[in-house]
Amino acid sequence: MYVEMRHVNKTFDGFHASRDVSFGIEKGHMAALLGPSGSGKTTILRMIAGLDRPDSGDILINGVRVNDLQGSKRGIGFVFQNYALFRYMTVADNIAFGLQVQKKGKAEIKERVEELLELISMQDFGKRYPHQLSGGQRQRVAFARALAPKPQLLLLDEPFAAIDAKVRGELRTWLRNMIGRVGITSIFVTHDQEEAMEVANAILIINEGSIEQIGTPEEICRHPKTEFVADFIDAKRFEALMALRG
Repeated sequence: MYVEMRHVNKTFDGFHASRDVSFGIEKGHMAALLGPSGSGKTTILRMIAGLDRPDSGDILINGVRVNDLQGSKRGIGFVFQNYALFRYMTVADNIAFGLQVQKKGKAEIKERVEELLELISMQDFGKRYPHQLSGGQRQRVAFARALAPKPQLLLLDEPFAAIDAKVRGELRTWLRNMIGRVGITSIFVTHDQEEAMEVANAILIINEGSIEQIGTPEEICRHPKTEFVADFIDAKRFEALMALRG
Protein backbone atom coordinates (compact mmCIF):
# COMPACT_ATOMS: atom_id res chain seq x y z
CA MET A 1 0.00 0.00 0.00
CA TYR A 2 1.27 3.45 -0.88
CA VAL A 3 -0.78 5.43 1.67
CA GLU A 4 -1.80 3.93 4.99
CA MET A 5 -3.56 5.01 8.15
CA ARG A 6 -3.23 2.69 11.13
CA HIS A 7 -5.61 3.11 14.08
CA VAL A 8 -5.67 6.90 13.78
CA ASN A 9 -7.67 8.98 16.23
CA LYS A 10 -8.28 12.71 16.31
CA THR A 11 -10.41 14.88 18.60
CA PHE A 12 -11.19 18.58 18.58
CA ASP A 13 -12.37 19.93 21.94
CA GLY A 14 -13.79 16.53 22.86
CA PHE A 15 -15.36 15.90 19.45
CA HIS A 16 -14.16 12.66 17.83
CA ALA A 17 -13.37 13.66 14.26
CA SER A 18 -11.56 10.35 13.56
CA ARG A 19 -12.18 7.08 15.40
CA ASP A 20 -9.66 4.25 14.96
CA VAL A 21 -9.29 4.96 11.24
CA SER A 22 -7.33 2.30 9.33
CA PHE A 23 -7.04 1.84 5.56
CA GLY A 24 -4.56 1.46 2.72
CA ILE A 25 -4.52 2.83 -0.83
CA GLU A 26 -2.50 1.24 -3.61
CA LYS A 27 0.01 3.20 -5.66
CA GLY A 28 -1.51 4.85 -8.72
CA HIS A 29 -5.10 4.48 -7.49
CA MET A 30 -7.62 7.22 -6.89
CA ALA A 31 -9.65 6.82 -3.70
CA ALA A 32 -12.74 8.80 -2.70
CA LEU A 33 -13.59 9.67 0.90
CA LEU A 34 -17.37 9.74 0.68
CA GLY A 35 -19.81 10.64 3.42
CA PRO A 36 -22.22 13.26 4.73
CA SER A 37 -21.11 16.70 5.89
CA GLY A 38 -19.30 16.58 9.23
CA SER A 39 -18.43 12.88 8.94
CA GLY A 40 -14.66 13.43 9.24
CA LYS A 41 -13.59 13.21 5.59
CA THR A 42 -11.60 16.44 5.49
CA THR A 43 -9.95 15.69 8.84
CA ILE A 44 -8.48 12.51 7.35
CA LEU A 45 -7.23 14.45 4.33
CA ARG A 46 -5.70 17.18 6.49
CA MET A 47 -3.86 14.66 8.66
CA ILE A 48 -2.36 12.99 5.60
CA ALA A 49 -1.32 16.42 4.32
CA GLY A 50 0.30 17.31 7.64
CA LEU A 51 -2.10 20.19 8.33
CA ASP A 52 -3.46 18.40 11.43
CA ARG A 53 -1.65 15.95 13.68
CA PRO A 54 -3.31 12.71 14.86
CA ASP A 55 -3.73 12.18 18.60
CA SER A 56 -2.71 8.54 18.17
CA GLY A 57 -2.01 6.04 15.41
CA ASP A 58 0.32 6.14 12.42
CA ILE A 59 0.24 7.65 8.94
CA LEU A 60 2.54 6.09 6.34
CA ILE A 61 3.39 7.25 2.83
CA ASN A 62 5.40 4.85 0.69
CA GLY A 63 6.18 2.82 3.81
CA VAL A 64 7.55 5.79 5.78
CA ARG A 65 5.86 7.00 8.98
CA VAL A 66 5.19 10.71 8.43
CA ASN A 67 3.48 11.74 11.69
CA ASP A 68 6.44 13.95 12.63
CA LEU A 69 7.28 15.08 9.10
CA GLN A 70 6.32 18.57 7.95
CA GLY A 71 3.66 18.66 5.27
CA SER A 72 6.04 20.40 2.86
CA LYS A 73 8.37 17.38 3.04
CA ARG A 74 5.75 14.69 2.42
CA GLY A 75 5.76 14.95 -1.39
CA ILE A 76 2.11 15.99 -1.53
CA GLY A 77 0.13 18.19 -3.92
CA PHE A 78 -3.09 19.73 -2.53
CA VAL A 79 -6.08 21.04 -4.51
CA PHE A 80 -8.61 23.13 -2.58
CA GLN A 81 -12.26 23.62 -3.46
CA ASN A 82 -11.89 27.41 -3.83
CA TYR A 83 -8.96 27.20 -6.29
CA ALA A 84 -6.69 29.37 -4.05
CA LEU A 85 -5.00 30.88 -7.12
CA PHE A 86 -2.95 34.05 -6.74
CA ARG A 87 -5.10 36.78 -8.30
CA TYR A 88 -2.25 39.03 -9.42
CA MET A 89 -0.19 36.23 -11.00
CA THR A 90 -0.66 34.94 -14.52
CA VAL A 91 -1.69 31.33 -15.16
CA ALA A 92 1.93 30.46 -15.94
CA ASP A 93 3.22 32.13 -12.78
CA ASN A 94 0.58 30.38 -10.65
CA ILE A 95 1.69 27.01 -12.02
CA ALA A 96 5.35 27.90 -11.54
CA PHE A 97 4.95 29.04 -7.92
CA GLY A 98 5.87 25.74 -6.22
CA LEU A 99 8.87 25.30 -8.49
CA GLN A 100 10.10 28.80 -7.65
CA VAL A 101 9.79 27.98 -3.94
CA GLN A 102 11.97 24.93 -4.63
CA LYS A 103 14.45 27.29 -6.35
CA LYS A 104 14.39 25.41 -9.64
CA GLY A 105 16.20 26.92 -12.62
CA LYS A 106 14.36 29.19 -15.05
CA ALA A 107 14.73 26.80 -17.97
CA GLU A 108 13.41 23.86 -15.92
CA ILE A 109 10.46 25.92 -14.68
CA LYS A 110 9.60 27.10 -18.19
CA GLU A 111 9.68 23.54 -19.54
CA ARG A 112 7.54 22.17 -16.71
CA VAL A 113 4.96 24.97 -17.02
CA GLU A 114 4.64 24.38 -20.76
CA GLU A 115 4.26 20.65 -20.14
CA LEU A 116 1.47 21.23 -17.64
CA LEU A 117 -0.33 23.80 -19.79
CA GLU A 118 -0.47 21.15 -22.48
CA LEU A 119 -1.66 18.54 -19.97
CA ILE A 120 -4.62 20.72 -18.95
CA SER A 121 -5.25 21.80 -22.60
CA MET A 122 -4.59 25.49 -21.84
CA GLN A 123 -1.49 26.11 -23.95
CA ASP A 124 -2.72 29.55 -25.02
CA PHE A 125 -3.75 30.74 -21.54
CA GLY A 126 -0.36 31.15 -19.84
CA LYS A 127 -0.43 34.97 -19.88
CA ARG A 128 -3.99 35.31 -18.64
CA TYR A 129 -5.00 36.10 -15.06
CA PRO A 130 -7.45 34.09 -12.91
CA HIS A 131 -10.25 36.65 -13.31
CA GLN A 132 -10.09 36.09 -17.07
CA LEU A 133 -10.84 32.35 -16.71
CA SER A 134 -14.01 30.34 -16.17
CA GLY A 135 -14.47 28.34 -12.98
CA GLY A 136 -13.54 25.13 -14.74
CA GLN A 137 -10.40 26.69 -16.20
CA ARG A 138 -9.35 28.05 -12.81
CA GLN A 139 -9.71 24.59 -11.30
CA ARG A 140 -7.58 23.09 -14.07
CA VAL A 141 -4.88 25.62 -13.27
CA ALA A 142 -5.14 24.66 -9.59
CA PHE A 143 -4.57 21.01 -10.57
CA ALA A 144 -1.56 21.97 -12.68
CA ARG A 145 -0.06 24.04 -9.86
CA ALA A 146 -0.42 21.11 -7.45
CA LEU A 147 1.25 18.78 -9.96
CA ALA A 148 4.09 21.12 -10.87
CA PRO A 149 6.60 19.97 -8.20
CA LYS A 150 5.94 16.34 -9.25
CA PRO A 151 4.37 15.15 -5.98
CA GLN A 152 3.93 11.44 -5.31
CA LEU A 153 0.49 11.96 -3.76
CA LEU A 154 -2.35 14.28 -4.80
CA LEU A 155 -5.01 15.33 -2.28
CA LEU A 156 -8.23 17.04 -3.38
CA ASP A 157 -10.74 18.58 -0.97
CA GLU A 158 -14.13 18.71 -2.75
CA PRO A 159 -12.41 20.10 -5.87
CA PHE A 160 -15.62 20.60 -7.86
CA ALA A 161 -17.82 22.10 -5.15
CA ALA A 162 -17.55 25.68 -6.46
CA ILE A 163 -18.31 24.77 -10.08
CA ASP A 164 -21.72 24.57 -11.75
CA ALA A 165 -23.23 21.15 -12.49
CA LYS A 166 -22.57 20.99 -16.23
CA VAL A 167 -18.91 21.94 -15.94
CA ARG A 168 -18.53 19.68 -12.91
CA GLY A 169 -19.52 16.66 -14.98
CA GLU A 170 -17.02 17.57 -17.69
CA LEU A 171 -14.25 18.11 -15.15
CA ARG A 172 -14.85 14.74 -13.50
CA THR A 173 -14.22 12.97 -16.80
CA TRP A 174 -11.20 15.18 -17.43
CA LEU A 175 -9.77 14.50 -13.95
CA ARG A 176 -10.14 10.75 -14.28
CA ASN A 177 -8.35 10.79 -17.64
CA MET A 178 -5.64 13.13 -16.36
CA ILE A 179 -4.91 11.02 -13.28
CA GLY A 180 -4.70 7.99 -15.54
CA ARG A 181 -2.15 9.73 -17.73
CA VAL A 182 -0.03 11.02 -14.86
CA GLY A 183 -0.37 7.84 -12.78
CA ILE A 184 -0.30 9.67 -9.45
CA THR A 185 -1.84 8.21 -6.29
CA SER A 186 -4.80 10.44 -5.38
CA ILE A 187 -7.32 10.87 -2.57
CA PHE A 188 -10.29 13.18 -2.85
CA VAL A 189 -13.05 14.23 -0.48
CA THR A 190 -16.64 14.40 -1.70
CA HIS A 191 -20.21 14.10 -0.49
CA ASP A 192 -21.39 13.49 -4.07
CA GLN A 193 -22.02 9.79 -4.79
CA GLU A 194 -22.00 10.34 -8.55
CA GLU A 195 -18.63 12.04 -8.32
CA ALA A 196 -17.13 9.19 -6.28
CA MET A 197 -18.50 6.56 -8.63
CA GLU A 198 -17.31 8.31 -11.77
CA VAL A 199 -13.76 9.05 -10.68
CA ALA A 200 -12.54 6.62 -8.00
CA ASN A 201 -11.05 3.12 -8.06
CA ALA A 202 -11.90 2.70 -4.38
CA ILE A 203 -14.47 4.35 -2.13
CA LEU A 204 -14.20 4.78 1.64
CA ILE A 205 -17.57 5.46 3.26
CA ILE A 206 -17.06 7.71 6.30
CA ASN A 207 -19.61 8.25 9.07
CA GLU A 208 -19.15 10.00 12.42
CA GLY A 209 -15.36 9.75 12.20
CA SER A 210 -15.30 6.03 11.39
CA ILE A 211 -14.89 4.02 8.19
CA GLU A 212 -18.09 2.10 7.53
CA GLN A 213 -16.85 0.29 4.43
CA ILE A 214 -14.01 0.24 1.89
CA GLY A 215 -14.42 -1.21 -1.58
CA THR A 216 -14.78 -0.66 -5.29
CA PRO A 217 -17.85 1.27 -6.44
CA GLU A 218 -19.45 -2.06 -7.42
CA GLU A 219 -18.78 -3.62 -4.01
CA ILE A 220 -20.13 -0.60 -2.16
CA CYS A 221 -23.27 -0.56 -4.28
CA ARG A 222 -24.07 -4.27 -4.42
CA HIS A 223 -22.76 -5.47 -1.08
CA PRO A 224 -23.19 -2.83 1.63
CA LYS A 225 -21.73 -4.12 4.89
CA THR A 226 -23.53 -1.87 7.37
CA GLU A 227 -26.99 -0.43 7.78
CA PHE A 228 -25.58 3.08 7.35
CA VAL A 229 -24.02 2.24 3.97
CA ALA A 230 -27.22 0.57 2.78
CA ASP A 231 -29.24 3.67 3.73
CA PHE A 232 -26.68 6.18 2.51
CA ILE A 233 -25.98 4.75 -0.94
CA ASP A 234 -28.49 5.27 -3.73
CA ALA A 235 -28.09 1.78 -5.23
CA LYS A 236 -30.25 2.42 -8.30
CA ARG A 237 -28.33 5.56 -9.11
CA PHE A 238 -25.02 3.74 -8.65
CA GLU A 239 -26.13 0.91 -10.95
CA ALA A 240 -27.03 3.41 -13.65
CA LEU A 241 -23.71 5.18 -13.28
CA MET A 242 -21.78 1.91 -13.41
CA ALA A 243 -23.58 1.02 -16.62
CA LEU A 244 -22.54 4.35 -18.12
CA ARG A 245 -18.99 3.93 -16.88
CA GLY A 246 -18.84 0.49 -18.48
